[in-house]
Amino acid sequence: MSEAAERKMQFLYALRSKGVTDRRVLTAMEAIDRGPFVRGIFSARAYEDMPLPIACGQTISQPSVVGLMTQALHVSPRDKVLEVGTGSGYQAAILSKLARRVYTIDRHSRLVREARELFDTLDLTNITAITGDGSFGLPDQAPFDRIIVTAAAEDPPGTLMEQLKVGGVMVVPVGQSDAVQHLIVARKREDGVDYEELRQVRFVPLLEGLGKDG
Repeated sequence: MSEAAERKMQFLYALRSKGVTDRRVLTAMEAIDRGPFVRGIFSARAYEDMPLPIACGQTISQPSVVGLMTQALHVSPRDKVLEVGTGSGYQAAILSKLARRVYTIDRHSRLVREARELFDTLDLTNITAITGDGSFGLPDQAPFDRIIVTAAAEDPPGTLMEQLKVGGVMVVPVGQSDAVQHLIVARKREDGVDYEELRQVRFVPLLEGLGKDG
């Protein structure tokens, strides 16, 4: 077995051991190599199940958390998905293998620019990456079938919930940035929202406004 094949097998085993069992999600994560999304001195650790620093003071989430969040979205091939917090672009790339269309927004123009370059290189043509204040979502493209937030809000964001279709799902970390956060799955009904807590997590905070490079 080649080194690359062995590394991929170990990567998928680690995902399954952490509870990522959805076959479509595993297939998407097998198809999207995490390596190109981790740059600089941390590139050698790209295949470890751990968060890693990226530019603009942000992080790329650990693969098992990416997998669990993606699994909780229950994305179908016809879905239009909004991601708030492009970061490295890794999460959006995986979603692109599962959904019809992915919109991803980030407050840092550098991250959006670098993510677009990767999407082009990987020929991921169903992703639209936008520089903007993700706390306001993308009202011009709403409503969305699925929304994923990759930064922690103090509460499930009402503005984003308004942009979610009835019957849609939003996955969002909730909690103070310096304390324990909880990964929440919100399912929108005609008469309200059902919330389910998945696990404890730690994400950078969801901030308003553009980054200094934006």
